[in-house]
Amino acid sequence: MHYDVIIVGAGPAGIFTAYEMIKNGSSKKILMIEKGHPIEKRKCPKDQTGHCLNCKPCAITTGFSGAGAFSDGKLSLSYEVGGDFPTLIGPNECQELIDYTDTIYLEFGADPHVEGVSNPDKVKEIRRRAIRAGLKLVDCPIRHLGTEKAQQLYTDIEHFLQDHGVDMIFDQACEDIIIDDGCCKGVVLNEGGENREYTAENTVIATGRRGAEWLEKLCAKYDIAHKSGTVDIGVRVEVRNEIMEEVNEVLYESKLVGYPLPFKNKVRTFCQNPGGFVSQENYDNNLAVVNGHSYKELKSNNTNLSILCSHNFSVPFNQPIEYAQKVGELTNMLANGHILVQRYGDILDGKRTWEKELAFSNVRPTLPDAVAGDITAAMPYRAMTNIVNFIQAMDYVVPGFAATETLLYSPELKFYSNKVKMEPDLTTNVRGLYCLGDSSGWTRGLMMASAMGVLMGRRLAKED
Repeated sequence: MHYDVIIVGAGPAGIFTAYEMIKNGSSKKILMIEKGHPIEKRKCPKDQTGHCLNCKPCAITTGFSGAGAFSDGKLSLSYEVGGDFPTLIGPNECQELIDYTDTIYLEFGADPHVEGVSNPDKVKEIRRRAIRAGLKLVDCPIRHLGTEKAQQLYTDIEHFLQDHGVDMIFDQACEDIIIDDGCCKGVVLNEGGENREYTAENTVIATGRRGAEWLEKLCAKYDIAHKSGTVDIGVRVEVRNEIMEEVNEVLYESKLVGYPLPFKNKVRTFCQNPGGFVSQENYDNNLAVVNGHSYKELKSNNTNLSILCSHNFSVPFNQPIEYAQKVGELTNMLANGHILVQRYGDILDGKRTWEKELAFSNVRPTLPDAVAGDITAAMPYRAMTNIVNFIQAMDYVVPGFAATETLLYSPELKFYSNKVKMEPDLTTNVRGLYCLGDSSGWTRGLMMASAMGVLMGRRLAKED
């Protein structure tokens, strides 16, 4: 089977590569390969059973539209948020790509309302408190799709691509790529126990965070130029909406960055969900990680957000993804395969949290099958110290954030380890091979990955 372009992964980067090729009138024959289900079949059985069934692949993290759309569906509209892609192509071009990509989301039904731009005076006051706490408030307008609305939007995009001739193979993992004389000639799929080759002039790998480890192995196997990057290790924090009320109303999502003593590692907030729900995601190696959902209509009494500590390693160590996975596995062990939850006050007191203590708190967990216990028994000292000190700084910005009953869920892990070396035109050292989105190490999030896909689509369309 021969195609002009093969796209491995149907997340935002891959989707917008195909979309932009079509919009630019490309006549190239496109194949999209996705490990998970089409979006209309992406259903989590936990909605009916009340507990995680450890599906493989996880319907929350794999399938058409990738992981991001089924978590919170927020589009960051500033080049300052979403990864290192602006350093590759320049901030002005990156912002132009974001602005253009945003119009596509609007065409497919995204909410025209933008969060975080309506009350500049209150934003200044929040920033003032952040500065006093030693934190930086990053200005970033947010377009919130909402988990349920995002599903419909991406369903419409899926059908658009299919109607315009994009072939799609679902429920099929890519086993390998075909390299011949320094050139990528296609991919290998395992179909019915037999390997089958699909060849192409251009192969685009856009496998998202779930595919970061797989891409890292390909880079080592085929000498694809890359360098070890960053992994984020942290927790998901949950407080009552009343605590976050001002920030939720003014900013919707507060993107705060700090470098707390004594280690001065970068620590940041990420993926804030007002009135949202804490959720569990499962990786194929039975690793359970925590995330958050935010719906347009369905609301809880709590706000959740992640606090992530960035880890950069140097020689001789070059396995940051494996390191973060070990932290997650140890936490899962303590929670018998589930997510661990602990009150912030219990961490300061050096004790574990008990189920009965959660039952008496103002903050009731929105992840009911999380197991009360002791996060500090698994979290590395450096990361835990950074998180505790960052929460104390957050309390100056959001009074009450560092309350005894504030909940911390673990593990929250973000894998961005393998940063593929590429030129501003997205070419790698392997002819015919391109690596996009979160798996490439250059983006972090829906919008930036989408914008990178747009640039890729334009480049491939020019070759017609």
